[in-house]
Amino acid sequence: MRALVIVDLQNDFMPEGALGVPEADRIVPLINRLIGKFDIVVASQDYHPCNHCSLISNHPGRRVRESVVINGLSQIIWPDHCIEGTYGSRLVEKLDQSRLARVFHKGTHPEYDSYSCFFDNGHFYSTGLDDFLRQAGADQIYLCGLTIDYCVKYSAIDAVACGFDTYVILDACRGIDMIPGDLHNAITEMVAAGVRIITADTFLEM
Repeated sequence: MRALVIVDLQNDFMPEGALGVPEADRIVPLINRLIGKFDIVVASQDYHPCNHCSLISNHPGRRVRESVVINGLSQIIWPDHCIEGTYGSRLVEKLDQSRLARVFHKGTHPEYDSYSCFFDNGHFYSTGLDDFLRQAGADQIYLCGLTIDYCVKYSAIDAVACGFDTYVILDACRGIDMIPGDLHNAITEMVAAGVRIITADTFLEM
């Protein structure tokens, strides 16, 4: 059974958002077209408490995109984004949410960031997505959304580690490319981990 996992398609990650991703808005219509091709559709939602370790407001004297070490883990400091209950944390209105079986919150623990929609960055806490997909009978996982070099990448690698046959729909994703080459390296890392990279026409031509 095939599951589509829509990663972090939220207002704060749209081009005009607090942590805007270039052209993020352009993938929404494509994802809406893909939704009907899958047996199960779920989404993840970055959902931080105000005191979350990734937010610049909690690091006086530091700079955005500076890296620090928290609880033994490398942590990039980001602009304040996707704070629980805010407009920026909501899934974008233009996303067809009518077939979402469930939305999984991530990044909810103040001391641990969660790029992956399966686990936090230290793999201390699970979002429950793994168990949900297994219980629903999914064995093939297809990921799309934001961003290819962070949350999509780590989600895909975790999906493989969880035993799922894992695909990333590349043209239904966008990335930051904070350091030039990050996007290319993310794809290389995913392929090395066993992720298969495909494009949306695999489904839309069916």
